[in-house]
Amino acid sequence: MHEAHTITTRAYTPDDAAATLGIFLRAITEIASADYTALQIRAWAGPTRRSLASWHDARAAAATLVAVADGQIAGFADVSPRGYVDMMFVSPDSVRQGVGSRLMVELSERAVLAGAHELSTNASITAVPFFEHHGFTVVAEQHPEIAGTRLTNYRMTKRLL
Repeated sequence: MHEAHTITTRAYTPDDAAATLGIFLRAITEIASADYTALQIRAWAGPTRRSLASWHDARAAAATLVAVADGQIAGFADVSPRGYVDMMFVSPDSVRQGVGSRLMVELSERAVLAGAHELSTNASITAVPFFEHHGFTVVAEQHPEIAGTRLTNYRMTKRLL
């Protein structure tokens, strides 16, 4: 039996840049690799295209939310005032422990407070079941190109009450 983890959320800080970038890269290379080819994973993760400074600037600009479990950063996510979820990543060490669900609750509350009427995202093949579990539905299959490589993802939406 697993011990219950205390999951808290807080605003991203500059000190979180390395940990959140590490989670992003690990989630793609260790979890999403089940649904994408090695070439697609390399293009998506793009570790050589991301400096820590540019990563920090993007997270700060997006008002990223960080989830902490047992004193460690376990995931991060963001939502725009219009309800677009751009980033939602959980550490491979913390999958299926409530981290993503806790982040989703917080994102939904933020979107409602900002006046959004729905949440939307472009979910990876890997993330579709998570988003469906949280009430999202697939609107369209998409084929974005990243670094010259075509991937598949899904436009998903969820109506907010």
